[in-house]
This record gives sequence, C-alpha cells and structure tokens, in this order.
Amino acid sequence: MNGKIKKILILSLILGILFQTVHSYASFTIEDEKKLGKEFYEKLGKNNVLLKNKKVNDYISKLGNKILEQSRKSPFDFHFSVIKSPAINAFATPGGYVYVNRGLINLVENESQLAGVLAHEIAHVNARHIADIIEKSKKVSIAALAATLAGAFLGGGGQGTAAAAAFSMATATTLNLKYSREHEEEADRLGMSYLASAGYDGMGMPDFLNIMRRYQFYSNSVPSYFLTHPGTGERIRYLDGLLQFKYTQHGSENIIGGLGRIQTILMFGERNLDMTLKHFQDLLKKNPDNIDALYGLAVTQGKLGLTGESFTNFNKALNLSPDDEDVLRDLGISYFKIGKTYDAIAVLTKAHTLDENDAGVLLYLGRSYEAAGDYKTALNLYGKLNEKNPDDINTYYYLAMAYGKANEQGDSHYNFGVYFKKEKKLKSALFHFKAALKYFPKYSEKGREIQKEIESIK
Repeated sequence: MNGKIKKILILSLILGILFQTVHSYASFTIEDEKKLGKEFYEKLGKNNVLLKNKKVNDYISKLGNKILEQSRKSPFDFHFSVIKSPAINAFATPGGYVYVNRGLINLVENESQLAGVLAHEIAHVNARHIADIIEKSKKVSIAALAATLAGAFLGGGGQGTAAAAAFSMATATTLNLKYSREHEEEADRLGMSYLASAGYDGMGMPDFLNIMRRYQFYSNSVPSYFLTHPGTGERIRYLDGLLQFKYTQHGSENIIGGLGRIQTILMFGERNLDMTLKHFQDLLKKNPDNIDALYGLAVTQGKLGLTGESFTNFNKALNLSPDDEDVLRDLGISYFKIGKTYDAIAVLTKAHTLDENDAGVLLYLGRSYEAAGDYKTALNLYGKLNEKNPDDINTYYYLAMAYGKANEQGDSHYNFGVYFKKEKKLKSALFHFKAALKYFPKYSEKGREIQKEIESIK
C-alpha cells in the first residue's frame, strides 16, 4: 500500500469517527476550546512529536509573541511549538496552540515570511475559525476528538518518526481541511495587520506562498500547507491587493535575528546526511564566511566520520565568532567523543561561562570531568543539570555512575533506583532502592524518601 492511499484511508477513518461521535454541543465555548487544545497538546508531547530544543522553541515563542502583541486581546494563553516533521505545514488548534513544522521553518527565506505564517495562524485562533467548524458539525466530543487524532497515528507507541510525521500532517488536515475561503481571507486580512503593526514587511506573506509554489514545481509534491490552507492563488491575489492599497510602507525582513542559526539546528534533524552536507557546502559557496553554514558543516562532517574536516570547520567558525556558544559546545562534545578530555574541558568551560543553562554543555562538561577523575566537579555539574531538567532520565544514570566511582554507594544505588523506576524496570529499581536504604539511617530524610520509593513500587 503506497503512502498516498494510506493517508486517504487514515483520514477517512478519522473523519468517520469524528462525525459519528455521540456527544453534542449546542455551542463550542471558549472553555471547550481551551480544554481540547490542552488535551491535544499534551498528547503530542507524550508521543514525542514536538521538538525539545530550547533555542528553537525560545525563538519561535519570541517571534510568535511579537506578532501576538499586535493582535486584539485574546481569551487564550498562546503556545508556540515546533513539530519534528519535515513536511511543509503549520496549523493552529483551538485554545491558542500554534504549531509549525520543521520543514516549513527551513523553507522560509527570511524572518518576515515565518512571522507571516504565525500571524495567519494566530488570526485563525482569534477569529475562532476551528471552533466554528466544530460547532457546525453538531457532533463532537472533546475527549474523543483528541484521543482519536492521537490514537490513529501514534496509538502503537514505538512507531517512531514516520508516525510522528504522518500524525502532524493528518492532524492539521483533519482540523483545518474545511477552512472556507472566507476563513482564509479573514485570517490573511487580520494576519497582515498583525504583521505590519509588528514592523515586518507585509510582502513576507505572499512571498512565502510563492516560494511554496516554486517548491511544488521542482519537487513534484504538494506541500501539506496547500492542503490545510486552500485557495492559494486567491490568497496571493488578495494579499497583493492589501499591499498595493493599504499596507504600502515596507517594514523589515528581520527584526529578532538568528533565523539562520535556527534553520541550521533544524537541519540536524534530517536523516539524509549527504543531502545536509551538500546544503551547507552550497551555502558556503555563496558566502565562505557564513558562520551558520560552517557550524552546520562541521557538525554534519562529524556525524559522517570526517573528523579532520569537522575540526577544521569548527575552528574556522570560531575564528570568525570566538564566543559562539553553539560552536563551542559542539566542538567540546566532539573533543570528548575522540578522547581529548582536557581539550573538551577547556572548550566546554568557556561555553558554560557564556550560557550556564545549556543542558548539552552541563552534561558533557560533567562527563569530561568524570573521565578526568574529578568526580566531585562532575557530580556538581550533573546536579545542576538535574535541577534544570528533572524529567531527563539519563541524568540519573550519570549521577549513579559518578557516585559509584566516587565510592558513595548509597547515592549511587538511589539514583540507579530512580533511573530504573523512570524506565519502568521496577524489579531493578526495587533492588537498588533496597540496597540504598542500607547506607542511610532509617528515619533520616533520605531514608524516609527511599522508603517511600520502595512502598510506591510494592
């Protein structure tokens, strides 16, 4: 069964369940929207569909909030997220949740184009277009809708990236498929006003639609965005009219800055490393001093085992930008992986002074000190990492190993217990918690904590 037929069958299944749902609503309220949006967002998170890179998420949230400041007061608390899928799409769900696919961000040529996409999606939310579609269906259940969408695509649990990509596209299709021309026109009109008021060049909106048209022509595939936001030709003509008669002053293409670095980071998610390598090489042909391209090329060469070339390009990037924390972090990680422990410590220490909260720096600086035999410093760094990312399972493993090497067996067993509990390996967790209890007085704070862990497993 080819991919196209699969998508049609899955979409038919979802639409069938959606419109056979037994619960009815006289009206789809603001609270209903918030509830559905939150439930859907949580299911995406649980199924590992959302990108967790802090730098990327901070950027997209900053950009979204800049646009949001220009919109009318909304009853929703907006959330901006990036989906891992390479498909070219963006969509909004009820309740103020806006999603942009990795593939779309990598397609835009400047910040105003990406800001235009976000402005359009914010407008859909503010105008309550999806709520209008759901309300008119007369048959919809919040729980059934969110569960059906997540279950149809990721219900098997371990379906991986392919399932996540299909989920992101078809979810958007299901929610947005019936946008009317009136909906799209209103979202463009409102979105253009938000974009221009924020100081961006309004040309970003029609320019992006034209880029996708070119992409479709050269790739022989229809971008998902065309399916979820129909009437592209009419939209371009309508936007051109707005620019000609109302928004005649040109704003800025870039205001926040740093889009190139965000696109570089997102390129690391591509599976085809040869394609990624060529992408960065082509950028460097146009501009040999492009720091983002040098950085991207160095990381990609490292993944391909081209170690010498990788270090050469890392150093070229640092010569141009000595305090680039991303370059320093990944150079330090590269040193660690080839066993150059003290070089790794030197580079990662500098990166740590630039950004004390970078999880990658904390982890590999800790691992480097551990490799050098300085367990006290390693444990201090792992502890900071654990405070900032308490849900990261692997941190407990590194803490357990470092405590063991430092001959602090009680804390080692305790952290192994937490690690295995989070991994749902309860027999192993119970073994380590019981072993840990031998090292702490029964009625001490730590002893009581361990006893609670034991009882929770039993």
